Amino acid sequence: MRTATTASPATDTLAPLSPSTPDVTVTVIVYNDAERLPRAVASVLRQTHSNIEVVISDDHSTDATEEVARELAARDPRIVYLRLPENSGGCSAPRNRALEIARAPYLMFLDSDDELPERAVEVLLAAHRERDLDFAMGAVHRIRVDGGRRTTWMPHLVAERRTLDGIEADPRLLFEHLSTSKMYARAFLDRHGLRFPEGIHYEDQLFSAQAYCLAKTFTVVPEPVYRWYIAPYAASDAASISNQRHKLTNVRDRVHVQRLIDAFLAESGHEALREDKDFKFLKHDFRMYAGDLPYRDEAWLTAFADLMNPYLDTLAEGAYARLPRAERVVLRLLRDRRLVDVRTAARGLGHDVAPRRVTPDEESGRLYWGEEVPASAESRRELDLTDLELDTRPFFTALLRHEITEITRGPGASVDLTVRTYDPALRLPVGPQRAVLHLAPGRRRLTVPFRLAPVGPGVFEGRVRLDLAAARLPVHGFGGTRHPVLRLRHRGRTHTGILLAPLTFPPLTARVPHRAGLTPHRVTLRPEGHNPGRLQITWQPVGATARILGPAARRLSTPKTRRAARLAANILR
Repeated sequence: MRTATTASPATDTLAPLSPSTPDVTVTVIVYNDAERLPRAVASVLRQTHSNIEVVISDDHSTDATEEVARELAARDPRIVYLRLPENSGGCSAPRNRALEIARAPYLMFLDSDDELPERAVEVLLAAHRERDLDFAMGAVHRIRVDGGRRTTWMPHLVAERRTLDGIEADPRLLFEHLSTSKMYARAFLDRHGLRFPEGIHYEDQLFSAQAYCLAKTFTVVPEPVYRWYIAPYAASDAASISNQRHKLTNVRDRVHVQRLIDAFLAESGHEALREDKDFKFLKHDFRMYAGDLPYRDEAWLTAFADLMNPYLDTLAEGAYARLPRAERVVLRLLRDRRLVDVRTAARGLGHDVAPRRVTPDEESGRLYWGEEVPASAESRRELDLTDLELDTRPFFTALLRHEITEITRGPGASVDLTVRTYDPALRLPVGPQRAVLHLAPGRRRLTVPFRLAPVGPGVFEGRVRLDLAAARLPVHGFGGTRHPVLRLRHRGRTHTGILLAPLTFPPLTARVPHRAGLTPHRVTLRPEGHNPGRLQITWQPVGATARILGPAARRLSTPKTRRAARLAANILR
């Protein structure tokens, strides 16, 4: 077999020579991913546009990746294998080395744990051939590996086909910072010397910001061009860079890249984009850390504030003003170094959870987050909750807070919960409140009434026994996770709120017998472990019955059989 070698002695390249010039080069970067590499490469070889080159750029893997990659290259003349002489520790060097040997006028990038949809190359290349573009971009499908759930990344930005003459036409696109969702004209990259920054993480953000600002014309297409597989709860040693937010070096890297982007905007004459870019950082990058803050200890939070606050002080005030109030509260508390309060406030992000206390200012008539009127004008502006109309908004949207303060194991598969409800705006009448816990594994709901007694102004507490064996499960069993909610009624209106668990308690596991259905289950109760930290309950069918009934039920479950079952159930009531 004939082989070609790159001009650089620092790399090893293996591929059969091909006389024709490919239309598109797709670079597949890989490091210690021998298992998934064939799937990624196969997705490129299946493209409806077949005149392509595939460069497997190996960041000096130490597993079987080299053997697998060489075998793939030996099978198909379109594949080139490139091995870096030492590990770079990031994505930039493998991509840049592949750019040095890529032969096509158009370039794409793929990670070894992801895939290209079959028409990705065809769709993006067609856009380039219609117009003289610097790059074309399309939709990214995010697929959860722990359940297969599929969503579109930033769907509002790729909802329709459009061609833009520069990023100023829609600065919101700065949120779509993936380099892998795009096909670039090689001439555009070479003209500006645009390469991935080496030696840093979050290289996509800087590369994409530069590409957006330097591009004169680019096209957005709504068709999917990338499949991004997400493993949100991967082990820390296997997690992606974005999922290593517990590492302070991760925070440092992200802030460093933002400063590089800011410098580029200033140097390239795009300072007008600064507020949009700052808003993107607050709404996306910082927000990713904010959801984890309740789980961090004081030492970590102190170091986080030391790294983050100097950069937060440089951001445009207009960027803060565009955020929801709950996010502005967390940011201000962090900047004021009220670290205990940061944990409390962050548990309400995205779920309309109230603070435990609010404080009115008698002089101004304003209402503030927490137990005191903030000292500085900046803090008063950001912690002002007056516009939320806590005391007058409809009851079903009222801001309440339900926290579990104690969990003890009861008999069988039951647990005893002590629940404390905070009503900072005093929306609930004085006296005991009737409350109901709702839980719905499968189709049938378990409701558990209990009483909340007043223990102070705007604070109620009660105990409730949650018997998980009382839940009515499907005959073939139920495998999944649910989060109980707490419901209150006032003047004919219902309020539903999430139930916050203690952030650290050992998982409680019990076996639910046959009487809950035909299949026994193992039930585990634990804190959610991410985001606000809701109480989380997981059912898993167990035993021989589950192994037989589960697959059979899935084969027989069709819309027609489900409608017939519901009709029969209604008749037999």
